[in-house]
Amino acid sequence: MTGKERVIGTIEGHKTDKVPWVPFTGVHAGKLLGYHARTVSTDVDSVVVAACEVNRLYHPDGQPVMFDLQIEAELLGCEMLWSDDGPPSVSSHPLAEITTIPTRIPGPTEGRLGVELEATRRLKKAIGATTALYGVCTGPFTLASHLRGTEIFMDLILEPEYVHELLAYTTTVVQAVCSYLIEAGIDVVAVTDPLISQISPDHFAEFMHGPFTRVFDTIREQGAKSSFFVCGNATRNIEPMCRTGCDSMSVDENVDLASAKTTTDRYKITLGGNIPLTSVMLFGNQQDNMKTVVQLIDSVPAGRLIISPGCDMPYDVPIENVIAAEHAVHETASARAMVRNYERKDIGFSGTLPDYGQLAKPLVEVFTLDSATCAACTYMWAAALDAVAHIDAAIDVIEYKYTVPENIARCREVGVKQLPSIYINGKLAYSSIIPSRDELVARIREVL
Repeated sequence: MTGKERVIGTIEGHKTDKVPWVPFTGVHAGKLLGYHARTVSTDVDSVVVAACEVNRLYHPDGQPVMFDLQIEAELLGCEMLWSDDGPPSVSSHPLAEITTIPTRIPGPTEGRLGVELEATRRLKKAIGATTALYGVCTGPFTLASHLRGTEIFMDLILEPEYVHELLAYTTTVVQAVCSYLIEAGIDVVAVTDPLISQISPDHFAEFMHGPFTRVFDTIREQGAKSSFFVCGNATRNIEPMCRTGCDSMSVDENVDLASAKTTTDRYKITLGGNIPLTSVMLFGNQQDNMKTVVQLIDSVPAGRLIISPGCDMPYDVPIENVIAAEHAVHETASARAMVRNYERKDIGFSGTLPDYGQLAKPLVEVFTLDSATCAACTYMWAAALDAVAHIDAAIDVIEYKYTVPENIARCREVGVKQLPSIYINGKLAYSSIIPSRDELVARIREVL
C-alpha cells in the first residue's frame, strides 16, 4: 500500500495497513537543505527540491507543498513581516480603518500563489504517485481577520452584517484558491483557520457554518478530499466543525485527541494530530517523540486516524526527532517496546514569578505559542497591545512565547492550560478566546 493510498483510504474510512503519517513540514523543509524560510516561501525551485528531501528523509504518507497562511492575505494587500526561520506574518490590515467589502479575486498566477501552484504541478510528477499532496489554504475567518485586524472581534458583536458580508467575500476567495490547488494536483485541501478556536460555538453557528460548508462542498464537487485544520483549543467547536461536511480534521496539542475522536467518529470524519510542536518536537529528544506518538495511537480506537504534528513544524525541529516520530507511526510495536520504560523529564524553571500581590501597576501577561508564526497568537497579542494603548494609565504588558524553553516551564508554574491565554495580575482572564477591545479594556480597568 502506498502512502497516498493510506491517506485517502483512511479519510474514506477504509482499513489500512498502517496509520498514516503526515508531517506538516512547511518552512522546516528548508532547514534540510540549509535554505532560509523566506527562500522556501518565494522560490519555486527551492520549494520543490526541499519537499522532495522531506519525502526522502521522513517517508511521509502525505505532505504539504507549502504551509503559509499569508499567501492570500498578501495578494489582497496585507504587508508581510519576514523571518529567516519562520513563515511571514501579517503586519498591516487594509480594512482596519474602513468597512468596505473588496471584490477582487486573485488569479492563479499572482504572487506567491503562483509559486505554490507551480510547485504543486512539479511535485505531482515527482512524488505524487505515492504521496498524498496537501494544499494549505487560509480559511475564511482568518483571512477576514488578516484584512480587518483585531477590529473583527468587535464587529462580531457590533457589526454582524458587515462580518457576514466580509466572510462572503473571503469565502469566494477561498473557493477560488481551492479550485486552483485541485487543478494543479492537490489531493487533500487543508482549509486552515486558527482563529476558529478563538470564538464561541454560538458565533461559529451564526457566522462560520455557512462559509465553511460552501468551501467543503466546492472541494468535494471537484473530486478532492478536505481537511478542516484548526490550531488552539478548538474543543468547544469540534462538533460544529463536523457539521460543515469536511472529510477530515486536524487539531493541535490544545485539544485532547481521544475526546475529540469520540465526536469525529460519530460523524465519520477522520481526525489528525497532534504531536506537541515545541515541548516535544522542538525541545524533546527521540524517545520523547516516539513515546508521544505511541501514546496518541494507543489513546484512541483504530481507524480514521492520521498522526501529524499539531501544526506547521518549527524551522529548527531536530531532524532526528522527526525521524523518530515517523518510526513510531509506521513501526509502532517496535517503538512501543523501545520506550516502554522511558520517563520524560520536564524542563526546569529557573526564573522567578512576579509578586502579583505587590505590583506597582497592572501586569498583562500574554502566553502564546509565538505571535510571529501562530495566527491566533498574533491576534491575541495584538488585542492586548491594542487594549493597553486605549487606557490612559501605566500598564505593563509582556508576551511569553512557548518557543522559548524557559517559558514552557513558566507556563507550568503559572498553571497555563491553553495557548494563547491572557493573564491579568497573575489571574487567567481569557483562554483561547480573543476578547474585543472593549471587553479587555474593562477587565484591565478592574485592577487599576
